[in-house]
Amino acid sequence: MKKSATSGPLIGSSADQSAGRPEQAPVGLVLGSGLGGFVGRCDRVIEEISFAEAGLPVSGVPGHAGSLVLAVLAGRPVWILQGRVHLYEGYGASAVTAGIRWLAGRGVRTVVLTNAAGCLNPNFAPGEWMMLADHLNLTGTSPLLGGPHFHDMTEVYSPRLRHEFTACAFTRGLVLRDGVYAGVTGPQYETPAEVRMLRLLGADAVGMSTVLEAIQARALGLEVAGFSCLTNMAAGMGPAELSHAEVVQTGAAAASQLADLLADWLAA
Repeated sequence: MKKSATSGPLIGSSADQSAGRPEQAPVGLVLGSGLGGFVGRCDRVIEEISFAEAGLPVSGVPGHAGSLVLAVLAGRPVWILQGRVHLYEGYGASAVTAGIRWLAGRGVRTVVLTNAAGCLNPNFAPGEWMMLADHLNLTGTSPLLGGPHFHDMTEVYSPRLRHEFTACAFTRGLVLRDGVYAGVTGPQYETPAEVRMLRLLGADAVGMSTVLEAIQARALGLEVAGFSCLTNMAAGMGPAELSHAEVVQTGAAAASQLADLLADWLAA
């Protein structure tokens, strides 16, 4: 456990909650594989606790540190989830989205979801960022199971936020693609035949996270933005074999670009 030098009880502790003073921040950020280094680009860290201490499920996947960080970026407080858990680890849809509910309980009203994804669009390139315009939920499940939770998903990813991020990227000169993300269960990577199917369905990138979190966030009334770090070309679209090490390495290299974009957006 890490704690800053600031006074007061640890964020999320029973003492903090019983005192009725949970730390609030309007913006939450979920970091995907290899993107944990984003925290180092923040102005300062106020508090940090582990997923386990917060009562959240813990990931055993490399590149997912499993920490909850309250940091300051561009002078504004931001809750950051360093990592997430996945369906392929054996967790259910409710556990996978527990972090989103935790953020909502800390006053988050806007959540930015990030992931590392395989590139399906031949016009995009590894190392670029893609902003999610929509998604395909191909996981076969939903965090809303258990009742008639008929939430509208027409605009899962906020058009307002997409417009603002596009403007920030243009000003900075950052190449920011726009496309559809296909969320699958994994953990195996897709076959070339599956990649062709996903392209026919209209997907521009594919990964093993994000869609369930986006559904949960919208059901809670949160505004959502999503970004994929395109770490590699999908199976059959390039000569190299796919590896998680490559995913983490590419994500780490691109984390600074995301930090700059978010800082510009927060400052604006």
